[in-house]
Amino acid sequence: METVHYISSDVFTIEKLQEIITQGKKIQLSEEARANIVNCRMYLDEKMAKQEDPIYGINTGFGSLCNVKIDNDNLSQLQENLMMSHACGTGEIVPEEIVKIMLLLKVKSLSYGNSGVQLETVERLMDFFNNDILPVVYNQGSLGASGDLSPLAHLTLPLIGEGEVFCDGFRQPARKVLERNGWEPIKLKSKEGLALLNGTQFMSAYGCYILLKAKKLSYLADVIGAISLEGFDGRIEPFNELIHYVRPHKGQIETAQFFNEILEDSELINRPKEHVQDPYSFRCIPQVHGASKDAIDYVNRVFKTEINSVTDNPNIFYKEDIIVSGGNFHGQPLALALDFLGIALAELGSISERRTYQLISGLRGLPHFLVSNPGLNSGFMIPQYTAASIVSQNKQLATPASVDSIVSSNGQEDHVSMGANGATKALRIVDNLERILAIELMNATQALEFRRPAKSSEFIESFVKIYREEVSFVDVDRILHYDIEKSIAFLNSFQIELEA
Repeated sequence: METVHYISSDVFTIEKLQEIITQGKKIQLSEEARANIVNCRMYLDEKMAKQEDPIYGINTGFGSLCNVKIDNDNLSQLQENLMMSHACGTGEIVPEEIVKIMLLLKVKSLSYGNSGVQLETVERLMDFFNNDILPVVYNQGSLGASGDLSPLAHLTLPLIGEGEVFCDGFRQPARKVLERNGWEPIKLKSKEGLALLNGTQFMSAYGCYILLKAKKLSYLADVIGAISLEGFDGRIEPFNELIHYVRPHKGQIETAQFFNEILEDSELINRPKEHVQDPYSFRCIPQVHGASKDAIDYVNRVFKTEINSVTDNPNIFYKEDIIVSGGNFHGQPLALALDFLGIALAELGSISERRTYQLISGLRGLPHFLVSNPGLNSGFMIPQYTAASIVSQNKQLATPASVDSIVSSNGQEDHVSMGANGATKALRIVDNLERILAIELMNATQALEFRRPAKSSEFIESFVKIYREEVSFVDVDRILHYDIEKSIAFLNSFQIELEA
């Protein structure tokens, strides 16, 4: 197995990112990337030696201070001042897994040679990544437009010996870690501070992390939905391919096919039914789960484009001899996608909770609240309350952030994406979805036991058997909090192979 991934102009995918993170791969620059970075910096140094006119972000102030020309003698101090003044994040600490992705994506964006950074700056970011030196970053402070300024300031402060990092299992000053490794703080040159702070790597890292989890939970929603269908003694007809080919949404077709495959040899699904139809939460699984799959696919395309892009400002085109100030740092594509993803995931949770509700309702020969001797035992009455509460919270969190904007920087930055808020909301939604599905899994497997001796498919029975090693059948009332937590851990540890 390769232990190093070389950063190059080759297309980078969400699946490749997952491989790097989960397999603990190191990153290095390809020769192509090294040459691009060196040539761009050399061009900028030569340009600055001859250039007297102001160039935004290189020898000017920032934001509404863009018309203030800075003397060449102060350009290094300008960059450090920028980083320190912008490091004003607050709120919760960003999870370490997401910070590591931020480092990877920042290196990738700088590797194209359009940002004007020094090679040693990028190499130090790779040192942080490769040695699990993870800066302390806060999840509040970005408007998602001038790049993720505040989070990226915290991410890159350790380059100059400032800020804090997580290293060797505890939080500590960055300067101490640099000294322990024999590293001098980077002396920033013109443009570097802005190159490091401009960019969408906070939103992008959140989005990639959420996408990876969303793809897994979309798969598990199908599996758990199939167990619920069996526990509810549901019908297979709504999954007939003929229905879906006359309304051929890709996700809908894929969902129906999956259910047919994993239930093909089920005794339960193939036995005669007394009821003619199932409620929508069962009958419309292909349409609802499928729509969320299509949303995830769309968001995946957006983020695949973003993580293969240059997102700072200004952009330097050394071959064309031009420096262009634009707006690639604006997070609008990501903001819209993150809101869409949050809505799609909230809907998977919403229909899951409805299936849980149907299972405990005493229908189709199942006991009320899925427990023997209901009345003396409350059984699965209250986990449904918990699921309903979380579903309601997800509805509130699914309100789009991208329709909001607020003026900043004295009106110079007069429209922002709020994509960072969309990102942090979407993370809460996907974590909530995992909890909702865990509760459905508890109920579905409990219902399945009341169908014995009839059996489901080999696939379903195998899945349930593995789950039962963690969570046993509920005979009489017990503290179900522990069962919920074990079910969440079971889903969290479940691994699937993603298709590229």
